[in-house]
Amino acid sequence: MKSTESSLLVKPDLTRAEYIRVTPQSVGWEHLSFCAVRLKQGEEWHFNTENNELALVILGGTLDVHSNRGAWRSIGSRTDVFHGMPTTLYLSRDTDFTVTAAYGAVDFACGWAAATKDFPARLVSPEEVKVELRGGENASRQINQMILPGFPCERLVVVEVYTPSGNWSSYPPHKHDVRRVDENGRLLEADLEEIYFYKIDKPEGYAYQRCYTDDRRIDEIVLVQNDHLVLSPEGYHPVVAAHGYTAYYLNILAGSDQSLASSDDPAYAWIKDTWKSKDPRLPLVQLSMNYK
Repeated sequence: MKSTESSLLVKPDLTRAEYIRVTPQSVGWEHLSFCAVRLKQGEEWHFNTENNELALVILGGTLDVHSNRGAWRSIGSRTDVFHGMPTTLYLSRDTDFTVTAAYGAVDFACGWAAATKDFPARLVSPEEVKVELRGGENASRQINQMILPGFPCERLVVVEVYTPSGNWSSYPPHKHDVRRVDENGRLLEADLEEIYFYKIDKPEGYAYQRCYTDDRRIDEIVLVQNDHLVLSPEGYHPVVAAHGYTAYYLNILAGSDQSLASSDDPAYAWIKDTWKSKDPRLPLVQLSMNYK
C-alpha cells in the first residue's frame, strides 16, 4: 500500500485561470473530462462542447453564461461551497458558450463526456437541489443531488458530498467498475469513471482517500488538500476527513449507464447494520446560506 505521490492524484496549477484539467487523453480512461476555473471580475472563459454533454457547477460567486443555446444571467448565489447550495447548468452537444465574471470573482467547474443524443439546456437552481443525509454515526455525510439518474441527459451524474470533521464518506467502500445485470436485466452495477474534486474548509486542512481493487492491482492512500482532484477509474474509493476540517468533494460520473448502481466491498458491508443514528451536525450546508 502506497502513501507516496499517486498517479490518481491531480494537483492544481494556481497560476492559471483554468487551474485544473483532465481529459481521457491525459489520464488514460474513456469517458470523463473535467476542468476548474477561477475568473476575476470582468474576465471571460470560452468553451465549445463539440460532441460532448457538459455540466457546469458554480462553486462560488455569480456569473453570466451566453451561448448559442440561450443565455443565463446572474446565476450562482453562494460565496463558496461551504456557504450555500449549488447552481448547475447542463448543456448538450455543439454548444458554444462564454462564461463572464460580471459581478466579481467566480470559481466554477465543468465536467463533460461524449454523447450521441441532444437534450435541452437546463439550469438546476439551488432551490431544486435535493439533499440526502446518507450513512450513519461517524460515516454520516450530506449529499447535494444536482444531476441524478433520470435527469434528461445521456451519461452524466453530478453530486456534491460534505464530510464533517473526522467522518468517513463513500463508506462502506463501494465500486462501480463492471456492468452487471440480473436474470431479469435489472442493472446491479454500472461501469463508471468518477472524479473527486476537493475543497477543504481551512487552507491547511486535508483528507485521505483510499483507492483499491479486489485483486490489489490498485491499492493506494492519497493525501488530498484544497483544489486537488482524485481519479477513480475502478475499484473502491472511501474517504475520511481529518479531524477539525470539513471535506467537500464534487463527484462527476460517466460510463456505461446514467446510473449510480454500485457494489459494496463485502468485507465491510456489515457496518451498515450497526448504524443507529446520523451525525447531528448535518446538514452542514443549507439553502438559507445562499445570498439573494
